[in-house]
Amino acid sequence: MMLQNLAVNFAILLVIILILWAVSVRIRDVSFIDAFWAFGMVILAWVSWANAGASARGNLLLALTTLWGLRLSVHLFTRWRKEGEDRRYKMILGHAMETRGWSWPKAALIMAWMMQMPLLFITSLPAQIGILIGADASAIGPLAYIGAVIALIGIAFETIGDAQLKAFKSKPDNAGKVLDSGLWRYTRHPNYFGDFTAWWGIWIVAADAGLMAALTTIIGPLFLSFTLLKWSGGPLLERGLKKRKPEYLDYIARTSGFFPMPPQKPKS
Repeated sequence: MMLQNLAVNFAILLVIILILWAVSVRIRDVSFIDAFWAFGMVILAWVSWANAGASARGNLLLALTTLWGLRLSVHLFTRWRKEGEDRRYKMILGHAMETRGWSWPKAALIMAWMMQMPLLFITSLPAQIGILIGADASAIGPLAYIGAVIALIGIAFETIGDAQLKAFKSKPDNAGKVLDSGLWRYTRHPNYFGDFTAWWGIWIVAADAGLMAALTTIIGPLFLSFTLLKWSGGPLLERGLKKRKPEYLDYIARTSGFFPMPPQKPKS
């Protein structure tokens, strides 16, 4: 039954992805995929909840995933509408078209939508499986409450970090400058750290259902951690920032790359 429900979730996600790919081809921009990354997880959580029925743990996971996903999705969609096409996707698709001879629609489908789809599905497994088994293990223990607190801390951290960055960018005098105050004083990526914390918290809530739940869902936060720390999160973003903002190298020298820490003093 669990596998059937997950298969249904995957099929629904595939249909939505193909529709959104068609939209991206029409407007020739895939950048709104970032907003769907978060909203897609909300959809999978709600479909899982509809299949499993209400339960204490399922309700908690649904609430946490929805709070995280809707907030982030609206933020990213609003940013895309204001700032336009993301340089990262323009570079990725352009490279695929140049080196492989692909058309824009093919590059968008393979390098953006089809690549993101399984990653989105895997990352959200703690919410999906945690909700689906909720009816079989409805009583929640202290571990679930601990996980919920950790998830809420992560959501608050990235919400504050995003708000600080938005306020910083809204001032014309800050064009080309580096934000190094507020949460950005302690980590170069408070938004990514918030995602990291939120999903490890959600995994802890799911793990409260038992060892099997913990083992079958841990791939989600592990993969997200790898993505944010080593792959398409901080490393890819900073590659461009180093070229566009000379001050960023000094910022790197004094500011933690991910986990919040007091800034280092400049070497004399």
